[in-house]
Amino acid sequence: MSSDPNTNAVSEALEGRLLRLTLCDTIEQAWSTHCATMAEYGFTRLLYGFTRFWSGASLGDPEDFLVLTNLEKKYTDRFIGDAMYRDAPMVRWSLENEGVVSWRILGQMQASGVLTEAERKVVAFNRSQDVTAGYSISFRSVSRRAKGAIALMARSGLEQDEVDEIWNRHGAAIELFNNILHLKILTLPYTPQNQSLTPRQREALEWVGDGKTTADIAALMGLTAATVEKHLRLARAALNVETTAQAVLKAAFQNQMFVLDLRG
Repeated sequence: MSSDPNTNAVSEALEGRLLRLTLCDTIEQAWSTHCATMAEYGFTRLLYGFTRFWSGASLGDPEDFLVLTNLEKKYTDRFIGDAMYRDAPMVRWSLENEGVVSWRILGQMQASGVLTEAERKVVAFNRSQDVTAGYSISFRSVSRRAKGAIALMARSGLEQDEVDEIWNRHGAAIELFNNILHLKILTLPYTPQNQSLTPRQREALEWVGDGKTTADIAALMGLTAATVEKHLRLARAALNVETTAQAVLKAAFQNQMFVLDLRG
């Protein structure tokens, strides 16, 4: 182990940031911590996306996406709200690959003429928003239905050459932080828009997940069978699925079941 005080200080700072990230109890805390860390490396604008309903040809229903960003609303209204992400070259790269890539690849794509007209419009939009230099990370998936990636956008004024130099010096640490963020997010509850379960709906689904019948659940929850069916019907509606089995699976994917504490 190095006895260089400067090296030890850097190592301790890195360990401290990683520890804070792993101890976060909510996605919001983890994201805030991560944004602050990435800003220290020059990546001041981040866009993270994850879905468990990727088919290979489609990312699935946007309501099922988990999207985290610190980008300004004027950007997200267009890029996310108007679904420009569907034609974003780096999104395409992330869907087709795993690992890390410099945005220098955009110049190579343009030079080789592989960009579609729609993709060129996204590149032009990003340029108009001063989103021109950065890195993308496509996370390794354990399921063919799941896909997660993050775009690390350099602060205004940095050129790609400068960003590549930052990556040459600190890339391993930056990739480590992002991988841990992604793994941490997968363990934390998240609720897509309009898909929040009530405590009773969640409890009923948990008992279904344990293999209990409606009659069993009624006895366990001290309710009538009709009331249990009502909770399950409302849970299916909240999660936008057709069957209770699908509701159990989706709630489990979102970490809405069997958790110690969920915010309202």
